[in-house]
Amino acid sequence: MAQKSTIYKVELSVSDMDRHYYETHKLTVAKHPSETDERLMVRLVAFALNAGEQLELTKGLSDDDEPDIWQKSLSGELELWVALGLPSEKIVRQSCSKAKEVIIYSYGRTAEVWWEKIKNSTTRFDNLRVVHFSEADTQELAKLANRTMKLQVNIQDGEVMVSVDESIVYLSQTKWKDTV
Repeated sequence: MAQKSTIYKVELSVSDMDRHYYETHKLTVAKHPSETDERLMVRLVAFALNAGEQLELTKGLSDDDEPDIWQKSLSGELELWVALGLPSEKIVRQSCSKAKEVIIYSYGRTAEVWWEKIKNSTTRFDNLRVVHFSEADTQELAKLANRTMKLQVNIQDGEVMVSVDESIVYLSQTKWKDTV
């Protein structure tokens, strides 16, 4: 019998001093049976880093044709495509053709090998950003995962601080590719 998604209730408070964005989002997040706590938490951080009125979590792992997070304009155009992990070169190419802006948040022990393999093929995409989180940081982040969370994300000068109750994790972002 197929496993069902696990539902997480998240109150995500974002204080982004870099973008002057301060808002609390009440999210219901479905964690796919194959999704790890690490990936779930990276997804929430990616949401916080791009938070806005039109930003939405998608079906993610359940649907190959959708990113993990997206933002559509009021007329339905795909403005932002956010992918997590290590997407194939084909997925990167397809997403860059579908959206005005694409951001990939990579993490994990094989991320550097993945980037070395695909980085030359990404030079033609002016709408692509690739941001890397270290494995040590994301593993610490995974320890904060809980079915009911009050998550506080503070962003200042590109540094990210994530806290749940008394636990705090600092994430450093390494920009492997930036938009023009």
